[in-house]
Amino acid sequence: MTLTPHTLEILGHLGAAWVAGSLIGLERSYRGRPAGFRTHALVSLASALLMLITAYPQDWLPADVKGAGVNTILDPQRMAQGIMTGIGFLGAGVIFKEGLSVRGLTTAASIWTTAALGILYGVGFFLPAVLGTVAVLGTLQVFRWIESWMPTQSYAHFILRFHRERTMPEDKVREMMKDHGFSVANINYRMEDGGTTFEYRMTIQTTQKNALERLAVALREKQDVLEFRISPAGD
Repeated sequence: MTLTPHTLEILGHLGAAWVAGSLIGLERSYRGRPAGFRTHALVSLASALLMLITAYPQDWLPADVKGAGVNTILDPQRMAQGIMTGIGFLGAGVIFKEGLSVRGLTTAASIWTTAALGILYGVGFFLPAVLGTVAVLGTLQVFRWIESWMPTQSYAHFILRFHRERTMPEDKVREMMKDHGFSVANINYRMEDGGTTFEYRMTIQTTQKNALERLAVALREKQDVLEFRISPAGD
């Protein structure tokens, strides 16, 4: 291994990329997400490593090539495009469907952004890279607090099942949902178990906190309800 005039710069680029990815990954690990500390650190570090190929070609080209006066031009934009395309597959791997809800979108976005930060650190564009790191951490932390404070619309997929002979009329179902602070976006009907049970399926919406929990408690106390399922539509 031969040291080059840019060794300290390269170490600075790699170290900054590793720290930025680690900080973002720590936040994801704290939230219990599938792609956390190690994943984000590796994504940022790998992006920086690949960009160093185009940022410092004079440090790795063979001596006989440089001595021959060959004019070698490397396009960093192509490398960046390849990195972002490859990261798309990794981001898709953390998006998964849980029941009727799709989760992992924020983690996929954080992986994609971490790759972009690694590219910036790799080429030594430190000002936007540092600002981007702060912005990502602020988005994941501060925005979560803002979301918990501000009123927001919450959606859930709701399934309600009765014995066929004891089915609650639709107007009563809608009235019950309204009493608990919900509006019904759409409603579907289904006969199950050879026609012995009747099922409502709907998408419900509310702006009240803990409304889903209150609805579950109320349904649990109803003797005519055979089964119910409430699946929040999270991100």
